[in-house]
Amino acid sequence: MKKLAISMLCTAAALCAASAARAADWSDTSIGYRYGTKFAEPFEGNDIKKNILSLTHVSGFKYGTNFFTMDMLMSDKKDPSAPSAESGAHEVYALYRNTLDFEKMSGTSFKSTGIRGYGITWGFDFNSKTDAGYNSKKRMLVLGPTVNFDVPGFLNASLLLLRESNAPCNDFTGTCVSRYTYKTHPMLSLSWGIPLGAGFSFEGFANFIASKGKDEFGGNTKAETDIDMQVMYDITGKNTFKVGFEYQYWKNKFGNDAGGPAGSGATAKTPMVRAEYHF
Repeated sequence: MKKLAISMLCTAAALCAASAARAADWSDTSIGYRYGTKFAEPFEGNDIKKNILSLTHVSGFKYGTNFFTMDMLMSDKKDPSAPSAESGAHEVYALYRNTLDFEKMSGTSFKSTGIRGYGITWGFDFNSKTDAGYNSKKRMLVLGPTVNFDVPGFLNASLLLLRESNAPCNDFTGTCVSRYTYKTHPMLSLSWGIPLGAGFSFEGFANFIASKGKDEFGGNTKAETDIDMQVMYDITGKNTFKVGFEYQYWKNKFGNDAGGPAGSGATAKTPMVRAEYHF
């Protein structure tokens, strides 16, 4: 599985680089690796080890920007792939966002004090995971306005409507659910990359997600807080190879009540090491 993941990332990276060279005004593509021992999963607990390979691409074009990232997450056996299995689950998670810039589309400046501009963001998330407990097959569409703040680097805020569905299949109980669509719900999403000087930068995102109503089993979902931030150091000074430390805080993960039967795994407090190669 690890060899397959690396092969898929290399192939996708080559395709992204070729596409960017033809169509983008500017682009940055990177392959990354991160590792932590304190990952958490609802109903499974915490102290899960994960190795994560990632491909990330961001580019600018005539009317706005593109952002794409794909993670290959490989858990240890505390997040098992099947009942009584000795191997851990594997997951692919992909996310795409396209922001159309109002100034670029209209030719009219929308700049004001503290604001670089406004746009409309749309995109999707999807995942597939082989864990024995839930076996997620998430599909989600997003749409909403974005504000680009005038700071060193970038700071964007988006208010997005989420249309999410899933079709889980629990291998422990043999319970499978046909695709179920949650209530459309809002998310306030922040993303940033702020230079700190001397080769350091502060990067990350924060998502504040409202409840998505009833889950596929009839239970109530909770509002989520998902903050992922990292301090990175540019070793080469040319934005080619970066290393750093990352921390994720995720309360009520996937809408599960951190104070309910999902247990301690519904709150993630995960330090990680991170490395990125940009090309």
